[in-house]
Amino acid sequence: RCMTMKKLVSILLALTLMLGCCAAFADAATDDSYQKILDKGQLIMGLDDSFPPMGFRDENGDIVGFDVDVAREACSRIGVELVLQPISWDAKIIELNTGNIDCIWNGFTITEELQQQITFSEPYLANTQVIVLRGDSEAQTLADLAGKSLGVQAGSSAVAALDANPEFRDSVTVNEFKDNMTAMLDLENGGLDAMLMDVIVAGYYFSQHEGSFRMLDEALATEEYGVGFRKDDLALAENINRVLNEMAADGTLAEISTKWFDSDITTIGKTEAENAEG
Repeated sequence: RCMTMKKLVSILLALTLMLGCCAAFADAATDDSYQKILDKGQLIMGLDDSFPPMGFRDENGDIVGFDVDVAREACSRIGVELVLQPISWDAKIIELNTGNIDCIWNGFTITEELQQQITFSEPYLANTQVIVLRGDSEAQTLADLAGKSLGVQAGSSAVAALDANPEFRDSVTVNEFKDNMTAMLDLENGGLDAMLMDVIVAGYYFSQHEGSFRMLDEALATEEYGVGFRKDDLALAENINRVLNEMAADGTLAEISTKWFDSDITTIGKTEAENAEG
């Protein structure tokens, strides 16, 4: 009788596991997130339109940038229209979860905290958080900025990088801005002593304002960019991953990267050794 009970318990546990697996497969099978995009014929991309060179407005007011070009090519390959929707970066997760946008695609840093809330694509670019100064600044180290004013974009990974370096954070006066462009203008005009931002964005500013800015050698964090989707939109994420890998394999991603960065700095579809060489 005891053995029979043990067998019964084992059978019940096995059935529970099988039902759980079946439920998981059912969820995957009924995930229509990708089909919904195909049916409506468009992908609404949420972005900060003041984040060059990933996404920003040109002299004509049109939204352009590396991420815009990549997303447009990806949409072309799956047969839908790309719709660009500027959002407040501080409210990006709310915009996504309320359905106002289908994805966040704009130099979006993958973090452990965000991975609990949303689904990310594979990382496609590496990035670091760096300190940007005016060209005439005498600061050479993080310690030299003690008592100085530091700008960051609200809701950005720069804020997370600061929080991860509490000693430095507490040594400066932190000023949050809606976007990097406003903060950089304030830095240029002397309203700020330094700015914490993505090295990819910093590089763009350096190319546009030769000699006006420089950066410290010390970086606060290393990061990777990915495309963000609603937590349950696994099918959509899977198909965007597929297309990005196809674009990497056929050289299209390298072409777009070279257009904006003068070289291929993308990481998706490459080995660790290839990325290290890059």
